[in-house]
Amino acid sequence: MTTTQESTNQTVINATVAYVKQELAGAEGGHDWWHIYRVWQQARQIALHEEVDTLVVELGALLHDIADSKFHGGDEEIGPAKAEAFLRGLGVNESVIEPVTQIIRHISFKGGNEARTYWSAELAVVQDADRLDALGAVGIARAFNYGGFRNRALYDPEIAPDMHMSKEAYKTSASPTINHFYEKLLLLKDRMNTPTGKALAEERHAFMELYLAQFYREWNGQVK
Repeated sequence: MTTTQESTNQTVINATVAYVKQELAGAEGGHDWWHIYRVWQQARQIALHEEVDTLVVELGALLHDIADSKFHGGDEEIGPAKAEAFLRGLGVNESVIEPVTQIIRHISFKGGNEARTYWSAELAVVQDADRLDALGAVGIARAFNYGGFRNRALYDPEIAPDMHMSKEAYKTSASPTINHFYEKLLLLKDRMNTPTGKALAEERHAFMELYLAQFYREWNGQVK
């Protein structure tokens, strides 16, 4: 890559950072700029070990939640459309715009039972980075923050996790936050795409298991 191209790419990335910060000002704490920042930085690290277009990875990470469907009435096309319009406004090449919008369109978990309809090495990297942010200490904090945002119960022993939800059921679920660990978070370790992502997920998964064991001890008033 030439120095001129590197400079152009950095200008695009800088403009995208500014745009995302502006668009997500005041967003729910689990899906705000700092979520984007963590995913962006993690994706950059994973990309070092993969054969990928790094510009696509960085833009995909930065724009992956520019208009998350769960905050826009379930509309799954508003995010790709906003990203496409923004990138076109910067004069970004179609060869970059198309894979970036595909990342946005296909990154989410959607209940985990959906057949894969698109794949790329860049999506693999960004999806791993996004899933890592749903694991470990940060993942736990995000889960409860979003649960509070939606006024969900922390836990209800009488409501069992639903492990076979359809995409629509997953999108509309109002189950307690602890159930979300079983319905999504604890499943992610085995659904990572890259060797780096898999290795990082192991530690964060183990931390969540320790957290849940402590949670149930405290819930039931147990002492060591």
